[in-house]
Amino acid sequence: MATDVLDFTERQTVLVVDDTPDNLSLMSALLKDCYKVKVAHNGDKALKIVRNGSPPDLILLDIMMPGLSGYDVCRELKADPATSHIPIIFLTAMTAVEDERKGLEMGAADYITKPINPPILLARVQTQLNLKAAADFLRNQNAFLEQEVVKRTREVMAIQDVTVLAMASMAETRDSETGNHIRRTQFYVKALAKELQRHPRFSRYLTERNIDLLFKSAPLHDIGKVGIPDHILLKPGRLEPDEFEVMKTHTTLGRDAIEHAEQALGTTVDFLATAKEIAYSHQEKWDGSGYPQGLGADDIPISARLMAVADVYDALISRRVYKKPMPHDQAIAIILEGKGSHFDPDIVDAFSATQDDFQAISQRYVDSDRDIQKKADYLERAIAHNA
Repeated sequence: MATDVLDFTERQTVLVVDDTPDNLSLMSALLKDCYKVKVAHNGDKALKIVRNGSPPDLILLDIMMPGLSGYDVCRELKADPATSHIPIIFLTAMTAVEDERKGLEMGAADYITKPINPPILLARVQTQLNLKAAADFLRNQNAFLEQEVVKRTREVMAIQDVTVLAMASMAETRDSETGNHIRRTQFYVKALAKELQRHPRFSRYLTERNIDLLFKSAPLHDIGKVGIPDHILLKPGRLEPDEFEVMKTHTTLGRDAIEHAEQALGTTVDFLATAKEIAYSHQEKWDGSGYPQGLGADDIPISARLMAVADVYDALISRRVYKKPMPHDQAIAIILEGKGSHFDPDIVDAFSATQDDFQAISQRYVDSDRDIQKKADYLERAIAHNA
């Protein structure tokens, strides 16, 4: 966790790398009173020390060494994200401007020439360690803030998901469907979208992000049913023409409810925009005979075309208070029969390819006897109240 202040109480570690034993002894003597000192007599040993769990805070690195040179060691350390932040001060008898330029371009923090001037060395070491401590503090703070952003984002997303499901469940409690219908149609839509993700007609729209939005938005497809009167919504038999006209308004009511939510927020939200498309247009048909607008073919939003297949399949195979479930194979046949009339032909092809997935989803979220009985009890009370 990030701290509020810089902590200089713990002794920092300096690694001295030099192939001359006298130089290692001299540097250790100069530094030991202020720092923890580690030494390496060649580049290979230096790399092992740095990579062995507890890297130093600063490296004093000789350039001219047998085997790996100081330049080689510096290059390897700066190329590794785990060690690139460690400041390196080159120690060398080389005094040419070109040598100094090369070292600094490779990422060295400073360049001290031999013979060593102790006060200058100590001052420059302290300066670089102070800078590193400040950089570490900022890096820790940034990491902490990034973690907080991720945490808060997850919390917002969780609240969003719970709110959507709560709204969808509110609509579901008023009709003959169970809460499992919401879960099943979510996964049906996702299965279709995944199957169509590389299809030329759908690939630009069906990005991973949009598939996630579809999954989140699908539960709101029938949210408008909260505005349909009970005597129509709960009627067990066939609706009269005038009653059906009222039932058809659930699409517009759903769109309007989501629009009001957007207006209350004062901004557009992607998943609400998708939910609005689905709620308003999932009863449209490919041949233009659907409602509420009579849209046809590609004028119907892709999201709504996907939901149309998912919703009809689930209505067919699901057990309801007033009907038995239709066998899977018979439901498949009805969807295939609707290819090019009720449904987008390519989506029907995707449905055919994923029918086993659909059946598995329906079985995973099957309505139990308890679900059906609970819904039957509710409908009985509601019908009695409206009688």
